[in-house]
Amino acid sequence: MGELELRDFLAGWEEMHGVALTRMPVRIHPSAFVHPSSIIGDDVIIGPGVRVHEFSTVRKGSVLCAGVSVGFNCEVTRTFLGEGAVLGHRIGVNSSIVGARAHLSANVTIAAISMWSADMRRPDKEIFVRVAEGLYRCGTPAFGAVIGDEVQTGNGISLGPGVLLGRECRVTGGVLLAARSVPSRSVVSDPGAGGAHVRRRRQ
Repeated sequence: MGELELRDFLAGWEEMHGVALTRMPVRIHPSAFVHPSSIIGDDVIIGPGVRVHEFSTVRKGSVLCAGVSVGFNCEVTRTFLGEGAVLGHRIGVNSSIVGARAHLSANVTIAAISMWSADMRRPDKEIFVRVAEGLYRCGTPAFGAVIGDEVQTGNGISLGPGVLLGRECRVTGGVLLAARSVPSRSVVSDPGAGGAHVRRRRQ
């Protein structure tokens, strides 16, 4: 995704979501399963074959494409989940794009707001991402991550704000990562106090 494409997508998210709502014959596909204990926002779009499990909340402009699975006690806010994406248990995802067939294991958190905002309820610090060319400005104070297609994570991971994970990346348990771009087919691990380590996967 190019810089302008990502920035434009984030800026136009609410408008595009509103247009999609007006064109959908049904907001929640009849083949989807939503557990009675879960909470679904009035503007959430849920595709065919989606499963939302116990005590999960999906809110504020989120889209769950066909075959998505949201595990036990998750919170999904203003997020696009691509076809066949899987969220394990106790996952929090905010203002993010999760690619097709991505699999996030238990206890993954994707934060979208900078802790440097004076009032976290009204964030005012623009999110940046470190890319090869330097710092990329996202143009918004609320952006968590882009998780590429077929990314897999371990558990106990904290991502964002401002993370770009390329396709088929693997993220091991315990990783803390923010404001960074990771090339496709990389492995991100936690070697300890030195911070996250990134290496390319073998072909």
